Amino acid sequence: MIILLVFAFLAGIVTILSPCILPILPVILATSLTGSGSRTRPYGIVVGFILSFTCFTLFLSTLVRLFGIPVDILRNISVIVIALFGISLLISRFQVLIETLFSQLSGLVPTTTSKTGLPAQTGFGGGVAIGLSLGLLWTPCVGPILASVISLAITGTVSSDAFFITLAYSLGTAIPMYLIIISGRGLFAKVPWLLSNTATIQKVFGIIMILTAIAIYSGLDRSFQSYIISRFPQYGSGLTKIEDNSLVRTQLQDVGKPTVSLTKKGTPAPELIPGGEWFNSIPLSLADLKGKVVLLDVWTYTCINCQRTLPYIKNWYDKYRDQGLVVIGIHAPEFEFEKEPGNVAKAISDFGIKYPVMQDNDFATWRAYHNNYWPAKYLIDKDGNVRYTHFGEGDYDQTESAIQDLLKETGATVSEDISNIQVATYARTPETYLGTKRGEIVSYLSYEGKWTPSAEYNQPSDGSKLNLQFNAKSVYLVLKNDGSPAAVKVYLDGVYLKDIVVDGDKLYTLVDLDSPGSHKLQLQFVDTHAELFAFTFG
Repeated sequence: MIILLVFAFLAGIVTILSPCILPILPVILATSLTGSGSRTRPYGIVVGFILSFTCFTLFLSTLVRLFGIPVDILRNISVIVIALFGISLLISRFQVLIETLFSQLSGLVPTTTSKTGLPAQTGFGGGVAIGLSLGLLWTPCVGPILASVISLAITGTVSSDAFFITLAYSLGTAIPMYLIIISGRGLFAKVPWLLSNTATIQKVFGIIMILTAIAIYSGLDRSFQSYIISRFPQYGSGLTKIEDNSLVRTQLQDVGKPTVSLTKKGTPAPELIPGGEWFNSIPLSLADLKGKVVLLDVWTYTCINCQRTLPYIKNWYDKYRDQGLVVIGIHAPEFEFEKEPGNVAKAISDFGIKYPVMQDNDFATWRAYHNNYWPAKYLIDKDGNVRYTHFGEGDYDQTESAIQDLLKETGATVSEDISNIQVATYARTPETYLGTKRGEIVSYLSYEGKWTPSAEYNQPSDGSKLNLQFNAKSVYLVLKNDGSPAAVKVYLDGVYLKDIVVDGDKLYTLVDLDSPGSHKLQLQFVDTHAELFAFTFG
């Protein structure tokens, strides 16, 4: 744990150089070269940022789920706060009003004016407000440590380890932020020209803050990031390598690791906690299934890794259900639209699933099993104990062998040979999310035209394009529309490939080649109805 805290702290320090942070730097610079009359504002910014980044990273999904507040609204509030402070630098009376308001909210002394004409001793509350906004807008190109924590946070599985790791990361990030602010203030003290032109400098940075807010609101910040990455592909590529090592990877295996024992004796399996409807069955409970062997498959219908395991699970269900095997799918949604019963029912029908499937929209069963994976398999014996688990794809022969062993313990006669086809995976390009909640700027992906980002997806305007350099055999994209069918043109290496009509909320196959290789994919959008969630590769 100490190792992860140290590397998270170091990763936080270097994240200030990340290309994903470039659009936010003007706000930090503005706070450093303005508000010099307040000695407490830098501390307020740091405190607000640490609180905001830590809490929103860990609990944003939970807050959205509990209060039904869209992430976009919270993000837009942060943008408005940034814009208001920009306006306050342009209009002195508005500045006094803002500073006085935050001074009273933070319980500080009444407003006084310094020699620079800025409110003095009243900047802590305003600093906290800016810091809180920065924490929600701060979307670094995360490395493996923070990525692991975020994967826990989206399911509501937040441990004390995850909290302290995120806190260490935010503390590391706050240090260069604070140094930039203090250095800017030192510049005021050492350069008389700056001090004598404070009013002009304030207005310039006020305009910069307003323009920054507009850029973030309109999505131009992401276009700017993509431009920088495309022009300078190596820029920032080494920043996450500080934490990408075998020592860190070994430690990360214990963060949120499933605690269900895999011993031969077994550990009592947690009961199923429905979070929605049941399909293909009346509601079931593990208590009522004592005496049978139960295979729980945690999946979600847009996950390509889950989809590739379904033929094996359906085969096992057909082969062994008469011998006492019960298969139950635990559908834990990765995206909001996967919570809709109609979408899940259609996916079950499309995949030809005949065994029972239970919705786990609240991730209650997921958390009960301390799960972290799509897909995940839990094999439960006749006494209700977990005896075998497997996470991800592969090891199908081993899983089927475990099924046969547990069925034999019930007295069943199992004589069928094990002959699962092992499907090779060729993808070298990693799964790539396009929403602001988990998305990151990567060198192999770029945008053209106007895009409207949101927490889970990115939405193009008419005529927009997306370029993707990939190394794989197959390319898949999770897509939905905004209520009207969307049309997408697909080009491979500059040659038109096909049209796709987005008429449902699901995973679409964009490319399926005879052999793997490195290629350039371009998507062209002829309308504004498509919503792009995540790329996966095979």
